[in-house]
Amino acid sequence: MGHVNPDPPEERDGRPVGRRIFLGTLGLGALGVLGAPVLQRGMEGFLGEVAGKDPTGLTGLLPNGGGFRYYSVAASVPRPSPAAYRLTVDGLVDRPHSYTLAELRALPRTRLVRDVQCVTGWRVPATPFEGVRLSALLDAAGVHRSARAVRFTCFDGTYTESLTLAQARRPDVLAALRMQDQDIGHDHGGPVRLYVAPMYFYKSAKWLSGITVTDRVRPGYWEDLGYDVDAWVGRSNGRTDAPTG
Repeated sequence: MGHVNPDPPEERDGRPVGRRIFLGTLGLGALGVLGAPVLQRGMEGFLGEVAGKDPTGLTGLLPNGGGFRYYSVAASVPRPSPAAYRLTVDGLVDRPHSYTLAELRALPRTRLVRDVQCVTGWRVPATPFEGVRLSALLDAAGVHRSARAVRFTCFDGTYTESLTLAQARRPDVLAALRMQDQDIGHDHGGPVRLYVAPMYFYKSAKWLSGITVTDRVRPGYWEDLGYDVDAWVGRSNGRTDAPTG
């Protein structure tokens, strides 16, 4: 991995979690993916006992029979109802819009099946994602000529991400509504999450609530802690993993 900033202190009560705790939990996650079934079952049993007492929410990372679970960098995340959920597209656009979940589900969708690669090393093969191409949402909004990037915010109140405008317009970048052929549930970042197929999974922000067109790239949550802003799988963060997209 490339240069990483010193570990920030652990924080709780909904604030960002320290990088040391995050990476330690990721290490257990990788062990669960690669280890024997007996080891994995034992790990899941342990996590089942401690998850309710975990202030970080990171125990949700470890794999289960479905492949893997995702993590959160905040201790708690709101759970908007399907009727209350909104995805706002704004910034340097002619036609800002706040989409309901029903509106997003009514738009044409793209289905992709790619490996998911974590920057810490674990990979989940052939994972289906389905959703609205981000380029379609940008085109509907009417992007200004001065625009250069897109910033993403999340309703956990903590996580952010960015892509260049060219990256955001790729056909393999989605506002994803389904994963593994199911609607995306809360623990997996639903009802809508970003999916950036050719980049490490930290770029695929969970609990997506805002898409803001900007004049420059602004580093996201993990990039502020030392990860690469351009996170191409196998060509960033000092890693040589096989491409995913």
